Amino acid sequence: MTRALSDLDLRLASLLAAAGFARAEPPLLIAADLVRDLVGEALARRLFLTSDAEGQELCLRPDYTIPVVQAHLEGPRAGEAAAYSYLGPVFRHRPGMAGEFNQAGIELLGRADHEAAEAEVVALALKGARLYTDGPLSLAIGDVGIFMALVAALGLPPAWRRRLAKDFRRSGMLAGDLKRLAEPARNGSTHAGLLAALEGSDPKAARALVTDLLSIAGITTVGGRSAADVAERFLEQAALGTGGLSPDKVAVVQKLLAIDTDAVSAEAEIRDLATASGLAMGPAIDRLARRNQLLATAGVDLSTTRFSPRFGRDVDYYTGLVFEVHDGSGRERRPLVGGGRYDRLTDMMTAKMGLDIKVPAVGCAFWVERLAVTGGRT
Repeated sequence: MTRALSDLDLRLASLLAAAGFARAEPPLLIAADLVRDLVGEALARRLFLTSDAEGQELCLRPDYTIPVVQAHLEGPRAGEAAAYSYLGPVFRHRPGMAGEFNQAGIELLGRADHEAAEAEVVALALKGARLYTDGPLSLAIGDVGIFMALVAALGLPPAWRRRLAKDFRRSGMLAGDLKRLAEPARNGSTHAGLLAALEGSDPKAARALVTDLLSIAGITTVGGRSAADVAERFLEQAALGTGGLSPDKVAVVQKLLAIDTDAVSAEAEIRDLATASGLAMGPAIDRLARRNQLLATAGVDLSTTRFSPRFGRDVDYYTGLVFEVHDGSGRERRPLVGGGRYDRLTDMMTAKMGLDIKVPAVGCAFWVERLAVTGGRT
């Protein structure tokens, strides 16, 4: 069972409501397939699963973001700006810990002024955390958009851009793939003829051709994978092996990822690195600079805010800002608040629902049970 909501939890809910975030009460049960498609593998493995009378697989909500966004998109104002807050139980398998726990948070949807929306969420995250403690709080910020702007500026093939985007969320893979990128291009592939014929083709047409070739050969499944899945894997792996990146460009990636300093200094270092390397990253860096300016205006101390382009969170749908608030005293080592920009999630959800709209989205979750142990206030 979850612990009872404390007075501080209820004060947090009131703070969020007073800031203009309407209270949302989404259902406890949601479609399991939807969640699996939208979150990373780490979270998907921790779902509590069940099924309805028709046999549809359901899960207890692992967080509030997906059901809150789903309810908004299914409503009559899906294309309009909206702000939601929540406070209640969520459910995840957690070894040695209760699978049900309380969570609070906010979701800011449909705001076209991206950096202003992000600054608002970060400032409110700090204000909400401060309700629970008089002790030190630390803020860590990253930006997926900075890394992806670098990858785009390097002129890498689409397969490599997708691969490095995945690597960003799984840092253990990044070093190995950067080493692979630095290797000379391999021209002696046993599939060179087919790859040359497919080079520059429409990706869907290329995938269809390889699938047809497998079907002609009588191959319908390999290791449980369909011919279409095998074709997809073949094309991606083949593309990853057809080109190298010069050592100086690999060094630029490594230098960018090594930046880890206060937010103002990091902004300057990233801009200097892009300029010195001749990489067109200006728009992404300008967005970072505007967000820093708005954070400072909102009272966030950027001189003590850590920024690293390598900093990320363990779900797949973040596309820009990512941040966490931590207990500066070290009493609680896990994040107290975490969130960021998740336009990729809303893009996937609108595509699944057949909606021809763009819904920018940024939000955060408060781990109220962790906040409760930071101490200092009752």
